[in-house]
Amino acid sequence: MSLLPPQIQKSIEEFSKLPGIGPKSAERLTFHLLRSSKASPEGLGNSLISLKNELKYCTECQMVTLQEKCSICTGIGRDHNLILVVENPLDLVAFERAGYKGVYHVLHGVLSPIDGMGPEQLRMKELMDRCESGEITEVIVATNPDIEGEATASYIQQQLGGKVEKVTRLAHGLPMGADIEFADQVTLKQSLEGRRNL
Repeated sequence: MSLLPPQIQKSIEEFSKLPGIGPKSAERLTFHLLRSSKASPEGLGNSLISLKNELKYCTECQMVTLQEKCSICTGIGRDHNLILVVENPLDLVAFERAGYKGVYHVLHGVLSPIDGMGPEQLRMKELMDRCESGEITEVIVATNPDIEGEATASYIQQQLGGKVEKVTRLAHGLPMGADIEFADQVTLKQSLEGRRNL
Protein backbone atom coordinates (compact mmCIF):
# COMPACT_ATOMS: atom_id res chain seq x y z
CA MET A 1 0.00 0.00 0.00
CA SER A 2 1.36 3.39 -1.00
CA LEU A 3 1.61 6.23 1.49
CA LEU A 4 1.05 8.69 -1.33
CA PRO A 5 -2.38 9.66 -2.67
CA PRO A 6 -3.19 8.11 -6.07
CA GLN A 7 -2.99 11.51 -7.82
CA ILE A 8 0.63 11.93 -6.73
CA GLN A 9 1.47 8.33 -7.58
CA LYS A 10 -0.06 8.78 -11.06
CA SER A 11 1.97 11.98 -11.64
CA ILE A 12 5.17 10.18 -10.63
CA GLU A 13 4.37 7.31 -13.00
CA GLU A 14 3.73 9.71 -15.90
CA PHE A 15 6.95 11.68 -15.31
CA SER A 16 8.87 8.36 -15.12
CA LYS A 17 7.79 7.58 -18.70
CA LEU A 18 9.84 10.54 -19.98
CA PRO A 19 13.37 9.84 -21.26
CA GLY A 20 16.07 10.47 -18.67
CA ILE A 21 13.59 10.72 -15.78
CA GLY A 22 13.90 7.97 -13.19
CA PRO A 23 11.61 7.37 -10.22
CA LYS A 24 13.48 9.75 -7.90
CA SER A 25 13.51 12.58 -10.44
CA ALA A 26 9.83 11.96 -11.12
CA GLU A 27 9.09 12.29 -7.41
CA ARG A 28 11.04 15.55 -7.21
CA LEU A 29 9.24 17.00 -10.24
CA THR A 30 5.84 16.00 -8.86
CA PHE A 31 6.44 17.53 -5.45
CA HIS A 32 7.99 20.64 -7.01
CA LEU A 33 4.78 21.21 -8.99
CA LEU A 34 2.74 20.57 -5.87
CA ARG A 35 4.47 23.08 -3.61
CA SER A 36 5.92 25.72 -5.94
CA SER A 37 4.12 28.99 -6.44
CA LYS A 38 5.97 29.60 -9.73
CA ALA A 39 5.42 26.19 -11.32
CA SER A 40 1.83 25.86 -12.47
CA PRO A 41 0.46 22.33 -12.89
CA GLU A 42 -2.40 23.83 -14.89
CA GLY A 43 0.02 25.66 -17.19
CA LEU A 44 2.09 22.52 -17.70
CA GLY A 45 -1.02 20.44 -18.34
CA ASN A 46 -2.47 22.94 -20.79
CA SER A 47 0.81 23.27 -22.69
CA LEU A 48 1.08 19.49 -23.00
CA ILE A 49 -2.49 19.22 -24.27
CA SER A 50 -1.81 22.03 -26.75
CA LEU A 51 1.39 20.26 -27.82
CA LYS A 52 -0.55 17.14 -28.73
CA ASN A 53 -3.67 18.78 -30.17
CA GLU A 54 -2.39 21.79 -32.11
CA LEU A 55 0.94 20.74 -33.57
CA LYS A 56 1.28 18.63 -36.69
CA TYR A 57 4.07 17.45 -38.97
CA CYS A 58 5.09 19.34 -42.09
CA THR A 59 3.87 17.38 -45.11
CA GLU A 60 7.23 18.00 -46.78
CA CYS A 61 10.02 17.61 -44.20
CA GLN A 62 8.18 16.15 -41.18
CA MET A 63 9.21 19.01 -38.83
CA VAL A 64 6.70 20.00 -36.17
CA THR A 65 4.63 22.98 -37.26
CA LEU A 66 1.26 24.68 -36.96
CA GLN A 67 0.62 24.77 -40.72
CA GLU A 68 0.51 22.10 -43.42
CA LYS A 69 4.06 23.09 -44.47
CA CYS A 70 6.68 24.60 -42.17
CA SER A 71 8.34 27.98 -42.71
CA ILE A 72 11.56 26.33 -43.90
CA CYS A 73 9.88 24.34 -46.67
CA THR A 74 7.96 27.39 -47.84
CA GLY A 75 10.94 29.72 -47.38
CA ILE A 76 12.42 31.69 -50.25
CA GLY A 77 16.18 31.57 -50.77
CA ARG A 78 16.66 27.97 -49.70
CA ASP A 79 18.20 25.26 -51.86
CA HIS A 80 15.27 22.87 -52.30
CA ASN A 81 17.49 20.40 -54.21
CA LEU A 82 19.60 19.70 -51.12
CA ILE A 83 18.09 17.68 -48.24
CA LEU A 84 19.76 17.30 -44.84
CA VAL A 85 18.36 14.22 -43.05
CA VAL A 86 18.30 14.56 -39.25
CA GLU A 87 17.14 12.29 -36.43
CA ASN A 88 14.87 14.75 -34.60
CA PRO A 89 13.57 18.34 -34.64
CA LEU A 90 16.26 19.57 -32.21
CA ASP A 91 18.95 18.48 -34.69
CA LEU A 92 17.23 20.64 -37.32
CA VAL A 93 17.29 23.61 -34.93
CA ALA A 94 21.05 23.11 -34.40
CA PHE A 95 21.75 23.12 -38.16
CA GLU A 96 19.58 26.22 -38.63
CA ARG A 97 21.69 28.01 -36.02
CA ALA A 98 24.79 26.91 -37.92
CA GLY A 99 23.50 28.64 -41.08
CA TYR A 100 22.50 25.66 -43.27
CA LYS A 101 20.51 26.92 -46.30
CA GLY A 102 19.07 23.75 -47.83
CA VAL A 103 15.94 21.93 -46.69
CA TYR A 104 15.53 19.10 -44.21
CA HIS A 105 13.95 15.76 -43.57
CA VAL A 106 13.25 14.71 -39.97
CA LEU A 107 13.22 10.94 -39.37
CA HIS A 108 11.88 11.13 -35.80
CA GLY A 109 14.26 8.42 -34.65
CA VAL A 110 16.88 5.96 -35.81
CA LEU A 111 16.91 2.24 -36.50
CA SER A 112 16.97 0.51 -33.13
CA PRO A 113 15.36 -2.93 -32.94
CA ILE A 114 15.79 -2.98 -29.15
CA ASP A 115 13.61 0.14 -28.90
CA GLY A 116 11.11 -1.14 -31.46
CA MET A 117 12.29 1.31 -34.14
CA GLY A 118 12.40 -0.26 -37.57
CA PRO A 119 12.20 1.34 -41.02
CA GLU A 120 8.39 1.46 -40.71
CA GLN A 121 8.57 3.70 -37.62
CA LEU A 122 10.89 6.23 -39.30
CA ARG A 123 9.66 8.81 -41.81
CA MET A 124 11.45 6.96 -44.63
CA LYS A 125 8.50 6.70 -47.03
CA GLU A 126 8.18 10.48 -47.09
CA LEU A 127 11.92 10.83 -47.79
CA MET A 128 11.71 8.27 -50.60
CA ASP A 129 8.74 10.09 -52.13
CA ARG A 130 10.66 13.38 -52.11
CA CYS A 131 13.71 11.80 -53.74
CA GLU A 132 11.70 10.07 -56.47
CA SER A 133 10.63 13.47 -57.82
CA GLY A 134 14.01 13.73 -59.58
CA GLU A 135 14.62 17.26 -58.30
CA ILE A 136 16.89 16.32 -55.37
CA THR A 137 20.59 16.49 -56.25
CA GLU A 138 22.08 15.59 -52.86
CA VAL A 139 20.96 14.02 -49.61
CA ILE A 140 23.21 14.67 -46.62
CA VAL A 141 22.76 12.12 -43.84
CA ALA A 142 23.26 13.78 -40.45
CA THR A 143 22.49 11.00 -38.00
CA ASN A 144 24.55 10.71 -34.82
CA PRO A 145 27.89 8.87 -35.05
CA ASP A 146 26.75 5.95 -32.86
CA ILE A 147 25.73 2.38 -33.73
CA GLU A 148 22.10 3.26 -34.41
CA GLY A 149 23.00 6.39 -36.36
CA GLU A 150 25.50 4.52 -38.52
CA ALA A 151 23.00 1.71 -39.19
CA THR A 152 20.38 4.29 -40.16
CA ALA A 153 22.85 6.09 -42.45
CA SER A 154 23.71 2.82 -44.20
CA TYR A 155 20.03 1.98 -44.61
CA ILE A 156 19.28 5.41 -46.11
CA GLN A 157 22.21 5.08 -48.50
CA GLN A 158 20.98 1.65 -49.65
CA GLN A 159 17.40 2.87 -50.11
CA LEU A 160 18.38 6.01 -52.04
CA GLY A 161 20.95 4.36 -54.31
CA GLY A 162 20.14 5.46 -57.85
CA LYS A 163 17.31 7.79 -56.81
CA VAL A 164 19.50 10.86 -56.21
CA GLU A 165 22.78 12.02 -57.72
CA LYS A 166 24.67 12.02 -54.45
CA VAL A 167 24.19 10.67 -50.90
CA THR A 168 26.76 12.01 -48.43
CA ARG A 169 27.44 11.65 -44.71
CA LEU A 170 28.55 14.35 -42.29
CA ALA A 171 32.27 14.31 -41.56
CA HIS A 172 33.21 12.91 -38.18
CA GLY A 173 36.23 13.71 -36.11
CA LEU A 174 37.57 16.03 -33.48
CA PRO A 175 35.32 18.83 -32.22
CA MET A 176 36.62 22.39 -31.97
CA GLY A 177 38.54 22.93 -28.75
CA ALA A 178 39.17 19.21 -28.15
CA ASP A 179 42.50 17.88 -26.90
CA ILE A 180 43.85 15.16 -29.20
CA GLU A 181 45.41 13.25 -26.29
CA PHE A 182 41.92 12.62 -24.83
CA ALA A 183 40.26 11.52 -28.08
CA ASP A 184 39.29 7.87 -28.54
CA GLN A 185 40.70 5.70 -31.34
CA VAL A 186 37.52 5.74 -33.44
CA THR A 187 37.33 9.55 -33.36
CA LEU A 188 41.00 9.87 -34.33
CA LYS A 189 40.55 7.37 -37.16
CA GLN A 190 37.50 9.27 -38.46
CA SER A 191 39.44 12.53 -38.21
CA LEU A 192 42.19 11.13 -40.41
CA GLU A 193 39.71 9.70 -42.94
CA GLY A 194 37.71 12.95 -43.09
CA ARG A 195 40.70 15.26 -43.51
CA ARG A 196 40.51 18.08 -46.07
CA ASN A 197 42.86 20.42 -47.89
CA LEU A 198 43.90 23.63 -46.14
